[in-house]
Amino acid sequence: MWPILGCSIISIAVFAERLFYLHRASIHVGEFLKGLSNLIRHRNFAEALHESAGTPGPVARVIHAAIIRHDAPRAELRDIVQEAAQLEVPKLERFLAVLATIAFLTPLLGLLGTVAGMIDAFGTIASSGGYATVTELSGGVYKSLLTTAAGLVVATPTFVAYSYLSSRVNTMIHDMERAGIEIVHMLTESRPISGIISFQQPEEAARSEAQFES
Repeated sequence: MWPILGCSIISIAVFAERLFYLHRASIHVGEFLKGLSNLIRHRNFAEALHESAGTPGPVARVIHAAIIRHDAPRAELRDIVQEAAQLEVPKLERFLAVLATIAFLTPLLGLLGTVAGMIDAFGTIASSGGYATVTELSGGVYKSLLTTAAGLVVATPTFVAYSYLSSRVNTMIHDMERAGIEIVHMLTESRPISGIISFQQPEEAARSEAQFES
């Protein structure tokens, strides 16, 4: 029972910490990108960097990494966005493996308690020569049922918490991918179209007009 109780405390602590972290890291991606698009369209990259640096969360950090290198080619910008997103994934998935381990471990601990309780009950029968009373057997049976129930009580909400946090992490990873694609598109579309304009020298222009008149 003590290991199961310890697992329950760890599970609650990890879930609370991850929930708080993901809540702080979540932003409305559509509104954030809409605000940055106006700055990037006017090539106000300094203010765009300030906005992305002041916004918490992995999505803002991915965007910030792209804006810093806004003059890079499109292919290089895509690589920058992908690398920045890959660095953020381990931070999002931190401690989720602990919840998964607890969800699988606590039923096994409960099963171990069940086996120990049954061993205790049969040991009582063996020591009494096969004439143990119900009262004498009840202690071992109670232990086996209690540990099994405790293991399931801890494992079930832990697995639910793990599934919920995993879905939140997957949603945030999708937001990072979406933000990376859109910021690369914004940066490349905002670049001025450069072309080569050739002007004729005055003497060449006059010579051309003379030839045209003749």
